[in-house]
Amino acid sequence: MSEPGDEIDGREVLLDFSIFPVDQGESLSRHVSRAIDIVVRSGLPYRVGPMGTTLEGTYADCMKVVSDCFADMSRECKRVVVQVKVDYRSGREGALDSKIASVERRLGRKLRT
Repeated sequence: MSEPGDEIDGREVLLDFSIFPVDQGESLSRHVSRAIDIVVRSGLPYRVGPMGTTLEGTYADCMKVVSDCFADMSRECKRVVVQVKVDYRSGREGALDSKIASVERRLGRKLRT
């Protein structure tokens, strides 16, 4: 018998997330850098932005990265904020690059990414 959520675990998604402690002072780069290292080591395609990181992969794989980042950060921090957005579109792969390329085609120029 399948568990609730099993049917979505293998679906390809874009997952955008940010994670940061709110009890560690003004500069958070030390903590955010550790989270980015977890993202890089995951092997998933990703894009780092100034306010978050976007992953591409299965729902389960992307959520595991977020969970690993949370586990790492919460070992040292007493309060951690995580924001997650998921974009699922049936039959779509390679969206990390194709979504930007689509906008660039419509504009007729390259964007800074």
